[in-house]
Order: sequence, then C-alpha cells, then structure tokens
Amino acid sequence: MSRVIKIDPITRVEGHGRVTLHLDEEGAVEAARFHVVEFRGFEKFCEGRHFSEMPTLTERICGICPVSHHLAAAKALDVICDVTPPPTATKLRELMHMGQLIQSHALSFFHLSAPDLLLGFDAPPAKRNIFGLIAEQPELAKKGIGLRKFGQDVIAAVAGRKIHPDFCVPGGVNRALASTDRDALSARIADAKSWVHDGLTLLRGYLEQHREFVARFATFPSYYLCLTTPDGDLEHYDGLLRVKDGAGKLVEDRYDPANYLSLIAEATEDWSYLKFPFYRPAGYPEGSYRVGPLARLNNCERIGTPEADAELAYFRSLATDGAMVEASMYFHYARLIEILFGIERVEQLLSEPDILSDDLIAESTNLKSEGVGVIEAPRGTLFHHYFVDEHGSIEKVNLIIASGQNNQAMNQAVTQVAREHVRGNALEEAMLNKVEAAIRCYDPCLSCSTHALGQMPLRVQLYDVEQRLRSEISR
Repeated sequence: MSRVIKIDPITRVEGHGRVTLHLDEEGAVEAARFHVVEFRGFEKFCEGRHFSEMPTLTERICGICPVSHHLAAAKALDVICDVTPPPTATKLRELMHMGQLIQSHALSFFHLSAPDLLLGFDAPPAKRNIFGLIAEQPELAKKGIGLRKFGQDVIAAVAGRKIHPDFCVPGGVNRALASTDRDALSARIADAKSWVHDGLTLLRGYLEQHREFVARFATFPSYYLCLTTPDGDLEHYDGLLRVKDGAGKLVEDRYDPANYLSLIAEATEDWSYLKFPFYRPAGYPEGSYRVGPLARLNNCERIGTPEADAELAYFRSLATDGAMVEASMYFHYARLIEILFGIERVEQLLSEPDILSDDLIAESTNLKSEGVGVIEAPRGTLFHHYFVDEHGSIEKVNLIIASGQNNQAMNQAVTQVAREHVRGNALEEAMLNKVEAAIRCYDPCLSCSTHALGQMPLRVQLYDVEQRLRSEISR
C-alpha cells in the first residue's frame, strides 16, 4: 500500500505551504507535490478602489515585498496617466528598489538558507536557524544582519520608512532625498561591499567543496524569463522581456512587457492555490520557466557594474553544458552577486548630480483605460495590470507574482530531491530538510503569490469532532 509523508509547514519561507511525498511499497518516492494552501484575494478586493490607491494598497500584500508592489503599481499608474516621471524621480525609485533588492536577498541567504549550508542539513532543527548561525559564526551573521539593515536604511532614507512606504505617486515621487541621508549612506558603502564579498568567498568555498552534490541538487533545464536593457544587460526597474530556453538559445528578446499576456499563460492544478504560469508558445507544462536571480544572470549579457561583472564571469564558468547554470542551489550565488550589484548601483545613484533635486512629479490630465507595470522584484519578474473606468475606479486587476512563475520549478525541485534523498523505510529528519531546502533556493513569497484572477480549484472538507470526514465539496 502506498504511503504519504507530509512536510507541514515548510519552514524558513515567507507564507504557508506544505509538501506531500507519495511513496511506493518499498518506501521510494513515486511523486512529490508542493502545495500552497493559503488564498488571499487582492485582485478581487482592489476592484472599485480609485486607481491612485494602488501603490499603497497592493504593497500590503506582503511585509517583505512592499517596495516591489509599490513600484510595479506606480509604473502601471504612470501608463494610465500617460506621464513620464522626471529623471530624479526615476532615480529615487530605482534607489529605493536597490535597497529592497539588498535587504530581501540578505534576508533570504543569511537568515533563511545559510544555516543549511554552513551548519549542515542534518544539524538539529533548534540550531539550524539564524540564532544557530550567530552562535557558530557570529562575525558572518553580524555581516548578514548588517547588509539587511543597510538595504532597509536605503529604503527609509528615500521613502521615509522601511516598510509600506507612501512614496511613489503617478508621474513621480512625493519626497526629495536629503543631503544628510545621501552622505550617511555613501559613508557605509565600503563596509557593505566588504561584507558581501566575505559572504561570496564563503559561499564559493562551499560550492567548490560540494560541487558534485550541488550539481545534482534540483538540477533541470527550463526556460528563463526576465527584463533586460535593449542591449541585454541586467535591469531591475525598467526594460524589455527576454526569454532563453534550457540550451541557452534566445527565443524572445526586446519583448514589450505591456504585451505579456501574449507571452505568458497560466494553468491551475486542483491541489494548490498557486497558479502555474508558462511560456505560451511552448504550452504547459513544457513551457514552464524560471524567474529571479538565477534567470537574470543566465539571461543577461553583462551586469554593468565592475565588481558584480567580475563575479558574473565565475558564475558563467559553473554551467555544466557551457550554456546555462541550471542547479537550483546556484540561486544563492546569484542572489549574493545581485546584492553586490545593488550596493554598486546605490553608490552610482547617490553620486548622480541631480539626485537631490526637487523636480519630482510630472503632471498629467490624461486617463487611459489600462496600464501595465513590470519590474524585477528580488524573487523575479512582477506584473501589475490594472483596468480603470472613466472615473478612475479599478474595474479589474491581474497580478502575476514572481514566486508563482517558479511554481512548476519548485515542484520539479522537490520531486527530484525527494527521489534522490528520501527513503521512507529509514526516514531521517535531514532527508526532509533537503526537500525544504530545494524550495528555499527559490526564496518563495507565498503571501504574495496567491492572488487568483478567475476560477481557481477549491476543495472544502467537513470533519466531525472525531476527525471523521463527513462531507466534501469541490470545484
């Protein structure tokens, strides 16, 4: 008789999810599923609100990702109002965005994933966390905490507060950067660079020492999607869509993100509230793709800052077939490279001669019926699409979140890792932690991801006090 092992909840991720492992009679894993079990209907209850509320309304989707939603919403409103923000406003938006990139990636690596890599997958659960890391490697832990604080302080200096800022408005921003804040941040750049370089050195050592394990861990070909500049360079705030296949072949380039619906479709499964986006020309599930730091570094021609480009050269050497870096574990390396890029970009933006300008808002009296805002959030490409009536009320919202676009990849990752490492007849906690670690590679934000447009699969079960199933309905 087949058996099912549940990992519930998945730990050290944002949001709530579980994994089920289906075993055969010998205890080997036949199949594995990553279930996202929470549902939050932001797309629906945004309807009827005035479009100007969207930057501050949608950022409440998450306390980890508010800046990303704030920016994507603001970019959609720029389109609706048919307005281009002044150069200083765009630079300040990007500066805030880099703060978000730094703090989110630092949280993911140092707080959530480093305990597995540096303390061991088989370390006791009570130790395998940020507090255990502080006890074992206090200096490294302090540097990781310091990097996250630096990113948060960039957000606060630009937008007035670290979480849920009220900063972006249609056509610009509502707050100038103070010279004292600019100077204080500039003075911390050298330390921040030093900290991330220490993290990179340590991680490269781990990857070299465990090269064979890393090369097999949740490794599979896929499509990769992200924004790039028109020349194919790394881009987070603006840009055009680029897609490569698993062999590194460029299949889409300079694709207008406003037309994303002709490029991306979404499938559903009856065992998860999280949808399964896919590359439309290839179909589902063959067209499943990955987004986020691994996709961005696989897709881009260069990063565009000197120290991060030097790291990119080593990253590219890790490709087993000379084309794409496929192993999920390399998401962590790509994440640290992007922290370095973020710090370098903060340094560049702070040195711009007009960064303290008070020319912050472009006015408009136009009102279009829809707008699409797309950015590269830390976890991957984020789409906000709004439809408004003639009075500016929201009629419909579509959100495609980065973690959702990695959904099929996370399912492939847990299946592959479970089949290799889990033995149901001799079960050990470290085996299950490796399955969780496969998900943590993608740093999913499940709170952000579960926002359904249209009909979603739903199952409601009624149990009595004896835990007997009395009734069940589904759609």
